[in-house]
Amino acid sequence: MEPAPKRLSRPVYESLPWLYLACGVAASVGSYFLPSGILSVIVGFAGLAAVLGGVVILLRRRDYRELRSQYADPDALNVASQDDKEKTDA
Repeated sequence: MEPAPKRLSRPVYESLPWLYLACGVAASVGSYFLPSGILSVIVGFAGLAAVLGGVVILLRRRDYRELRSQYADPDALNVASQDDKEKTDA
């Protein structure tokens, strides 16, 4: 039997998308103040990617929670996915 995977605490897990957004905005603003050049472009694209990643994670979590709230037994979603994983592992 495999040990349970390590997980982040709930407050840390819930704040990660907001951290990505904040870092992305900071990088985008920072790229504006850097002297024009390749470094400014790289930092700007990294900031854009972080903002986009944070928004995607927030939207995916919202959709998952909305889907989960529509089921009478929300834990059935997790059981089904674990059963599928066990079948593929075997």
